[in-house]
Amino acid sequence: MNNNRTWLFIISCLFLSWFTIAQEKEEIQTEKSKEPITYALRAGIDLYKPIRSQFDDTYQGLEIVGDLKIKENIYIAAEIGSEKKTTDAQELNFTSSGSYIKIGFDYNMYKNWTGMNNDVYVGMRYGRSIHTQKLNNYLVYITHHYWDTPRTSTGFAIGERETLSAGWLEFVFGTKIELNSKLYLGISLRMNRMITNPQPENFGNLYVPGFNKVTDENNFGASFNYTLTYSLPFRFRKSKVPEAF
Repeated sequence: MNNNRTWLFIISCLFLSWFTIAQEKEEIQTEKSKEPITYALRAGIDLYKPIRSQFDDTYQGLEIVGDLKIKENIYIAAEIGSEKKTTDAQELNFTSSGSYIKIGFDYNMYKNWTGMNNDVYVGMRYGRSIHTQKLNNYLVYITHHYWDTPRTSTGFAIGERETLSAGWLEFVFGTKIELNSKLYLGISLRMNRMITNPQPENFGNLYVPGFNKVTDENNFGASFNYTLTYSLPFRFRKSKVPEAF
């Protein structure tokens, strides 16, 4: 009889201990669920494009960049921009102009020390452009070379093509350095792979805003940006309290 009471006492103590631990765990989880979750939205510009626009008469460009921190090391990222580029090649002169958008994600590989908030990241984007191509002039094909080959700015091929659209993938490697608690300076390198590239009639799609130069022999390209961004942290509380185990 005493043995039964002893076992009953032990079982009761174990049950009480389990119940107490479960209650404490639920209270801890409840408190954690009430803690605000901090997110960070960074927005800014690509510094390279407006600087180039000031020194290059054949180029005008602007790009707005941004990313949203959704987890400890994961960001949703996007770039929106416009470009106008006049190219004077050996046989023709043409102007490409239009807008583009790139959207994707970044993964921060850098383990920050306490108090630091720098990024060394890899990422991917899907880019899409809407643009036009305008042929300004071209060399006239002739069979003799007694005189210089003439250029013409009139004829059936001269003028603007219909609105075009191209799509590509970008593989991104970059870094962002925290200048202070709000400002970040960054640079990224991009390897591009063209996916869709419809050609205008009687003219090749030789330059795509956001992608850069396009050739028939190669669907790959490269680009970079040099950014200054401003961070806007914000918080909200979880509405759902996790269930106790």
